[in-house]
Amino acid sequence: MRTALIVGGSGQIGQATARNLLDRGWSVRLAQRHAARLPDDIAARVEIVAIDREQPGAIAKAVAGGVDALIDTVAFDDRHARRLLEVEADVGALVVISTGSVCRDADGRTLDEAAETGFPRFPVPITEDQPTAAPGPATYSTRKVALEQALLQGARRPVTIVRPFAIHGPGSTHPREWWFVKRLLDGRRRAPLAWRGESRFHTSATVNIAELIRVALDAPATRVLNAADPVAHSVAEIGRIIAGVYDAPLDLVLLDGPPENGVGATPWSGPRPLIADMSRAEALGYRPVATYQQAIGPACKSAEALAADGVPFAPYLAKLFDYAAEDARLGDLS
Repeated sequence: MRTALIVGGSGQIGQATARNLLDRGWSVRLAQRHAARLPDDIAARVEIVAIDREQPGAIAKAVAGGVDALIDTVAFDDRHARRLLEVEADVGALVVISTGSVCRDADGRTLDEAAETGFPRFPVPITEDQPTAAPGPATYSTRKVALEQALLQGARRPVTIVRPFAIHGPGSTHPREWWFVKRLLDGRRRAPLAWRGESRFHTSATVNIAELIRVALDAPATRVLNAADPVAHSVAEIGRIIAGVYDAPLDLVLLDGPPENGVGATPWSGPRPLIADMSRAEALGYRPVATYQQAIGPACKSAEALAADGVPFAPYLAKLFDYAAEDARLGDLS
């Protein structure tokens, strides 16, 4: 029986990956800093290892005795890469989650700096060979670039870097779908969308990420793989799909141009598309296990339950519910 250690195992990607590997006959250890409530079907079948990854020797403790795979869902920079490289002699293969936002366009623009430099213009679709930002501590994405480069240049064991885009799945504390879900729960039936709702930020279901991880572990190698859903839906399409989850009417007000005073901005909005090329993963034999329509229902219900329990979401989400500004804009349109 093969053994996997998942660092950040209680998170949304960690849970999906644990469930997938368990169902395929793997033995799974979940390494996490704090006690976290896990779904019953996972909790009964995994070994929990309590560690603080920032402490020297913590990862070594978690891989004691050796593991066939180390999957790190929460590594953020080259410092974390060094911790992983310190234990690679006890690991068969590494899989580390990065992000599609590491990419830069031909003019050097990135998503992290879009407010200052302008929204990047990427090819459609974006391949894994797209140039990345310079590594460094400046932003989330530049830290991820540093992580990637340290691993790709320093690892002696196979390491797969996985780049999801707009992640969605149960257990998320930054659920993009909350933009629509909260409005529907609040009884709002009109939703303004900038750029006529045509923005496309390719979504990545955690169940599909988990399946890609499994496929990568069955053919270990050093590489970078995009991770995204079968279809890159527009914001308007996403809204209609989520409204369907709740069987609720939703009038999408398609606004020309960018958001005004935040009205029309969503977590997927942008003036140009961000669409991932999945041909490299498919060449390995990867096939998605769910469409967006199939995966988003559980993600919506999870977000609803977490909000009801008072779990705080990412701060940026709170800024997207200025109903007074929306009503004023929609009133002007009327």
